[in-house]
Amino acid sequence: MAFRGPKVWLWRWRRNPLKRRADAVEAWVVLGAWLVTVLAGVLAGLTATRSVEDGLARERVEWRQVAARLTQKAPGSASDHPATFSGDRVWGNVRWTAPDGTAHTGQVRVGPGSSAGSAVTIWTDPQGHLVTRPATAAQAQLRSSLIGALVGMSAAAVPFIGGRVLCGRLERRRMSRWDTEWARFGPLWGRKTS
Repeated sequence: MAFRGPKVWLWRWRRNPLKRRADAVEAWVVLGAWLVTVLAGVLAGLTATRSVEDGLARERVEWRQVAARLTQKAPGSASDHPATFSGDRVWGNVRWTAPDGTAHTGQVRVGPGSSAGSAVTIWTDPQGHLVTRPATAAQAQLRSSLIGALVGMSAAAVPFIGGRVLCGRLERRRMSRWDTEWARFGPLWGRKTS
């Protein structure tokens, strides 16, 4: 490993007689790519976070608990599942009335062996369709933060990769030019003077 000396900040913009136009272009490409990467990531992440938070908050406001009734006995029996396994649930058919007075049916998870006509609490949207329980405020905040972070990183990857590809092309072009110049001047250095 070669000794490079102390790190020089902003070396790409310092005056140097050996610096070529391609070096300055690469410096601006790197700076632009980093700025766009940071801005795209932050803006996309914040926008996605806000959108998810708003959607989940709307669900908490609009979705309602409704009392439904089992239309038939649920499969299984309570004796098959001791109290220690109270988390075990089976699918049961239920009926409920939407806010507009229309009757709806669907399937929800209920305790095994629940009798027909048993009351079951379900969640519905404003149209009376069956939905899951809405996320709490804490769950919504966590979910929106995670989605925002993923969207932000994904959005930031596009300009970052684009900048890396462009810098790679500039590097290959610079190396090609150096090879051409070396082929022209290299043999002159090998000649001996008498």
